[in-house]
Amino acid sequence: MKEVNLSINTESCIKCGKCVKVCPSKIIKQSSKDAPAMVESSKGCISCGHCVAVCPTTSVIHSEFPAEKVHPIDYALYPTAQQMMLLINARRSNRVFSTKPVPTASLDLVLEAGHRAPTASNQQQVGFTLITEPEHIRMIIDFTVSTFDEAAKKLKNPFLKPILKRTMPMAYRYLPVLERMKNELQKGNDPILRKATAVILIHSPKSNSFGVEDSNLAYQNASLMAETLGISQFYTGFVLMAIRQDKKGKLANLLGIDGKVCAGMALGMPQFRYPNYIDRKDINVKKL
Repeated sequence: MKEVNLSINTESCIKCGKCVKVCPSKIIKQSSKDAPAMVESSKGCISCGHCVAVCPTTSVIHSEFPAEKVHPIDYALYPTAQQMMLLINARRSNRVFSTKPVPTASLDLVLEAGHRAPTASNQQQVGFTLITEPEHIRMIIDFTVSTFDEAAKKLKNPFLKPILKRTMPMAYRYLPVLERMKNELQKGNDPILRKATAVILIHSPKSNSFGVEDSNLAYQNASLMAETLGISQFYTGFVLMAIRQDKKGKLANLLGIDGKVCAGMALGMPQFRYPNYIDRKDINVKKL
C-alpha cells in the first residue's frame, strides 16, 4: 500500500468531527468535541478520499488529493428520484444497432463513469480495454463461437455424455443455442456482438480477490451512462462464458490484456429507441 502524507490544518479545522466519522480505516481521531481532528497514523490510509471530500473547510491535507483534484458538488443538479427511476426503467439491452459509430467523446464518458465506480478497499485495480477496430471485434466473435463449438463437441461425445448429463445438466439446455450460433456465423451473421461498433472489456489483475465484483460495479456505472447518452449496449454474457471456459487466457493474450476479463459490454448507436417500458415480475423482498 502506497504511503501517503495526511494531516489536519488545526487552525482552519472547525472541529465538526465529520472526517473522523467517515474514515473507514479509523486513523483520524478527535480527543473531544472541542478539539480539532488529528491524524493518528497515515500508514493505514487507503486513499479513499472520504476525509477530503467531507471537510467543509478544506482542512484535511492529503498528498493524493491536491486542490486541483477536489471539486465542489452542486446537489441541486442531481436528478430527481423520478428521473433516476425513469432512466433505470428505460434502460434495455437493445441489440439493434445502426452502422453509425459511437462518438469518441461519448465512449470517453462511458469509460469515465465505469472508472468512477467504487472498488473493494479502494484498490482501484479495474482496467478497461476499448475495442473499435473491426478486425479485433471479429476476433472476439470468432473466439467465442470456436470456444462454444469445442464445448458442444464434448457435450455430444457419446463417451462423455452419460457423465456430463449428470454433472452438467444445464449445459445441454444451451446446446441448441451453441449450434445455432455456429450456423449464424457461417451465414455471415454476428450472433455474439450483434454488429456492435464498440466493445468494452473490463478486467482486473488475477490476484484481485474482488475483481469480478469491482468490474461489474464498473459495468453498471458505464451502462447507465451509455443509456443517458442514447447509446445502446448489452452485457457480453456469452463472451464472458467463453472466457471462463478457456483456461489458457487466449482472448486476453490476443488483445494484449494483462489480467482477468470479468465484465464486458457491446455498444452501438441504436436504429431506434423504445417508446415504452414494461414492468418486471413482482419484486421479491424478504424483510427481517
